[in-house]
Amino acid sequence: MVRPCRHRLGEKLTAQWMAHLCGLCLALRGDHGQLARIVTNYDGLLVSVLTEAQAQRPGAGRRTAGPCPLRGMRTASVAHGEGARLAAAVSLVLASAKVRDHVADGDGILARGPVALAARRVAASWDRAGARTGSDVGFDTAVLVDAVDRQTGIETLAGPGTPILTVTEPTETATAAAFAHTAVLAGRPHNAVPLAEAGRLFGRLAHLLDAVEDREADAASGAWNPLTATGTPLEEARRLADDAVHGVRLALREVEFEDGGLAHRLLVHELPNSVHRAFGTVSCAHGTGPYAPPGTPGGPLPPGPPRRDRRGLLAGCAVWLGLACTCRLCCGTYEDPWSRESKQGPCANCDCSGCGDCCSCCECCSCGGEDGCCGGCDCGCSC
Repeated sequence: MVRPCRHRLGEKLTAQWMAHLCGLCLALRGDHGQLARIVTNYDGLLVSVLTEAQAQRPGAGRRTAGPCPLRGMRTASVAHGEGARLAAAVSLVLASAKVRDHVADGDGILARGPVALAARRVAASWDRAGARTGSDVGFDTAVLVDAVDRQTGIETLAGPGTPILTVTEPTETATAAAFAHTAVLAGRPHNAVPLAEAGRLFGRLAHLLDAVEDREADAASGAWNPLTATGTPLEEARRLADDAVHGVRLALREVEFEDGGLAHRLLVHELPNSVHRAFGTVSCAHGTGPYAPPGTPGGPLPPGPPRRDRRGLLAGCAVWLGLACTCRLCCGTYEDPWSRESKQGPCANCDCSGCGDCCSCCECCSCGGEDGCCGGCDCGCSC
């Protein structure tokens, strides 16, 4: 849901965002093997972001990771520690729930018996893996599993006239628990209550926007959709989504952060953009993030220092694959996979130094300061 454009984040926050995304990916690999990395997701890293934002020494939970094709074979400073591991645990359990949901619905190839059986086994292993990692950081993932189990029962009973918030409640409960536990990890238990409220509303928003985005496809395939099943009109869904965005903003004002810049940008400024995207009222021409896993559109990484030592054929091919998978070949500055010469993609010519074309195509003026392009902030906050 939270897919920030690098032009809105700016170089400093882009680097921080990347550190948490790579940290989540590596935490999954380190604890659970290569396959687990496929559950890396943008929303899951918010748990890591919130943990570090509250920490007394925000930069202490970092380590240097080795070269990776998805960042141009460069090393990087990545988030490391309990925040990243909590994000990994949450991501595993919720991904497991998603797999089981698709199996139950018989979606695509999961309608085939052997494939469904294999998917169930993978989901069960992710449940166990998430529980182990959660236990290591003091988080009981049973609250997530219980929410998933209750979701199935609620959806079975829901029909016309059922309040849509009855359907979103399990998701709200799960995200509230995950957000609140970041306060425990950071040693700021007094933050748990407002973070639980922010998490509850974030979960509500995630459920609503997922329903809005899937509404037409679900109708075409005959799949269950909460808005259609309960007879909730889009106007009501939009009202609830806007209220949730406002509620998250208010809840975060009660949270004591050590360095809350990235958390504020993602949860205060990017959530409205998510609502606009889902309801088709605003789009961003720069892609959906500074980094994206294979198959997901995204913007480029900040370019590194120029390099002139050529790569070999195989190494260059690996780098090219990483660039292609993350859309860096078309969006922004990158190193040639073989010659390492600096090049620029055809879609990277947006000027964010002022209020020109970039602001009209990418909404990058929502918050200024050192990481914005126009100065000023329209969210009623002090950023």
